[in-house]
Amino acid sequence: MARSALQSGDRLVVKVGTTSLLGSTGEPDQARMEKLCEGIAEVRSSGIDVVLVSSGAIAAGMGPLGLTGRPGDVPSLQALAAVGQGRLLARYSSLLSGLGLVAAQLLLTRYDFMHRIQYLNARNTLDRLLALGAVPVVNENDTVAVDEISFGDNDRLAALVANLAGARMLVLLTDAQGLHRADPRLTPGAPLIDEVDRITPEIEQAAGGRGSGLATGGMASKIAAAWVATFSGVSVVVAQASVPSVLMRAAAGETVGTYFHPRRRSASARRLWIAFAQPPRGTIVVDGGAREAVVAAGRSLLPAGVVDLHGKFNPGDTVDVIEAGEDPSRPFARGLVRYAADDLAAAKGRSTAELAQSEVIHRDQLVILEGR
Repeated sequence: MARSALQSGDRLVVKVGTTSLLGSTGEPDQARMEKLCEGIAEVRSSGIDVVLVSSGAIAAGMGPLGLTGRPGDVPSLQALAAVGQGRLLARYSSLLSGLGLVAAQLLLTRYDFMHRIQYLNARNTLDRLLALGAVPVVNENDTVAVDEISFGDNDRLAALVANLAGARMLVLLTDAQGLHRADPRLTPGAPLIDEVDRITPEIEQAAGGRGSGLATGGMASKIAAAWVATFSGVSVVVAQASVPSVLMRAAAGETVGTYFHPRRRSASARRLWIAFAQPPRGTIVVDGGAREAVVAAGRSLLPAGVVDLHGKFNPGDTVDVIEAGEDPSRPFARGLVRYAADDLAAAKGRSTAELAQSEVIHRDQLVILEGR
């Protein structure tokens, strides 16, 4: 299966991590930023819109505040971000301006994806910026966020932004060539995986295990982000930032890095929001009949099929759904639960005729995670 190439009018989201921006001094490196901006300008010249998701605000704030090491407490990290974010954007603005482009700052938090109105507002802003010809530079709003400072080194944010922007491709720039069949630091010479049709347990193992919603970077975080993006129909390229013309080559469908094919049955923005915008608050364990009804017949999850549950959740929270006896880290579905955990514990296994509330998760609030 060939890699897809972008056309004029398509949208590309580029994510660059802190380690790909920093120089020997520990601050964002001018030469690396210049190369990145030149790559963005090259893609833009072909009529493709570009959104940049950039880490590095905390690192950019360390020098001006006289710190030589990254602190561990949240208030200090927020203070560094407050100083560094403006400095980082100033550099991008200057470099892009020299290439005839306008940078626009867009700071987001998990809240903006968890709440539908915020999500739509962010999407409208992003659409308008691109229509006006700007290059949105997106980062998490670390100055007010708490959890987001360790929110996957912006990998998951980039995947959600790709859906928000209606992008066709997400490029995750890193220090590695791409995904290898084994960790090249432990297995020198491990071959590079050229293309991934479906993210399997073997692929996750090659990346060092399944990344969580709160992953802190590394290849596992890239795979978790690729899972989110491909689920919504966005192709993903994980490639080395130092490769010449890496963005243009990825956009043109050339062989660079590791290419993840998009899911053939892409999810709507609403279902992607349900599946990935907020972390699951618990797990519901069901029998094989309930799984069959949900997956094959597209029905709602009913109390009669529930055999166990884990975690403390309230109505409206996101929960994972697994079949009894299966790996709890590999849910087959995820949805917005209608029961509180204590109420579901009392209702599980009972017929709907006995209960005032029928569905545990209505089919319109349920997302199937498996399959292509």
